[in-house]
Amino acid sequence: MALVACPRCNITPPQASACGIRCLLRAPRSAASRPPPWRLRRSRAMAVYEGWHSAAAGADTDGGAPAPHVPPSLLVFSGGTAFNGVVEELKKVTTRVAHVLPVSDDGGSTAEIVRVLGGPAVGDIRSRCLRLSDESTAEALSVRKLLGHRLPIDPSEAKLEWYQIVEGDHTLWEGVSRPYRETIRAFLVYFHSEILRRSAEMFCFTNGSIGNFFFAGARIFFQSLDAAIFLFSRVSQIPAESLVLPVISTNDRLTLGCELWDGTIIRGQNEISHPSNGRREIVNKDCNSCSTLPSRIKRVFYMSSEGSNLLHEVFPEVNHTVLEQLSKVDCIVYAMGSLFTSVCPSLVLRGIGETIASRSIPKILLLNGSHDRETAGLSASGFVTAITDSLNRTYGDPHKSLKNHTNDYVNAILVPEGGQVPLDIENLAAQGIFHVIIACLDNNI
Repeated sequence: MALVACPRCNITPPQASACGIRCLLRAPRSAASRPPPWRLRRSRAMAVYEGWHSAAAGADTDGGAPAPHVPPSLLVFSGGTAFNGVVEELKKVTTRVAHVLPVSDDGGSTAEIVRVLGGPAVGDIRSRCLRLSDESTAEALSVRKLLGHRLPIDPSEAKLEWYQIVEGDHTLWEGVSRPYRETIRAFLVYFHSEILRRSAEMFCFTNGSIGNFFFAGARIFFQSLDAAIFLFSRVSQIPAESLVLPVISTNDRLTLGCELWDGTIIRGQNEISHPSNGRREIVNKDCNSCSTLPSRIKRVFYMSSEGSNLLHEVFPEVNHTVLEQLSKVDCIVYAMGSLFTSVCPSLVLRGIGETIASRSIPKILLLNGSHDRETAGLSASGFVTAITDSLNRTYGDPHKSLKNHTNDYVNAILVPEGGQVPLDIENLAAQGIFHVIIACLDNNI
């Protein structure tokens, strides 16, 4: 989603989204016997949502609103790119956020690591960790710059620069103290040694992410994705109350698939959202940058990465820490981004829908500002339907599906002003969603 300054008040959508969430969380949640009439409101002040009633979000019987002096706790389902702009603003509201991300990306630098070394995709997790990393000291900025660095596009230049970095001779090491330098470099060296052990695979360093290489080295060394995240979080000095959680905690490769309404099956996240025809190129998910899908997406699911039947559907187990966080946070957010390949892969797992439906708290959709290949033609209610169907597992195994109502999963929407996704008011009301905020703020807020 393109993030541009609002033409009316010069406030960017990330700022508006963060403040809109704050409005919802600070609003009173007194009991109400009937849902309020549908209202379309402009997010102009903290009082904009004083009309929030618990009939839409439900009376909060499982913990109540946080005390005024305690920052609210959120759980966010997102991918690794679109929500990053909001992360910077959200840190000003609360750092008590659990970021839940998929591990099925098979494009870009991540794809090359997975091809040669196997394992889950770490690109989205690395991206979010960097956004949450400390920026308060010169050394913290140097570490962030190093782990956020990408190698050149040219293969020869990329390989040369990688050797300079791994040998400790690159200028990127300037400003990094010896303890951090030795820790980071140790796992880069370990990553390099793993590549050399598989020299027949001819690893390509083009546009490679140093953060991804460090992350992959740590995961392989510890044989634990969670341990790698913990190490990365400590090295980049992420606040202890901010969690970055893979929706599936695994050391195995995961492959995402989708079924279209015409029956077509597409294998691989990259092929679903932005097919590259085998070329290594910078990802562009704009709706006009690649061919349209022959039919709309019906559902996403996980596919076997091993054996002869690669179209076989598999059912990985959700990370139990995600369920623990879902059961106690003050608010759930479905972030903007690639709906079917960034958000829905986390929602289709057993236990996610059950836990979300059981909570009586704000459950907010941050609507995209534009369409991409996955969502071309969808209205706001279409986004909500896709989320509901994913959480209910409507089109999978009928014995594993749920029958929960739409507003058990989504009860508020933040809409970017001037967005291209049609806001179909009547259909949203029919789904039981009566709270919509246009995310545009005045400068004096």
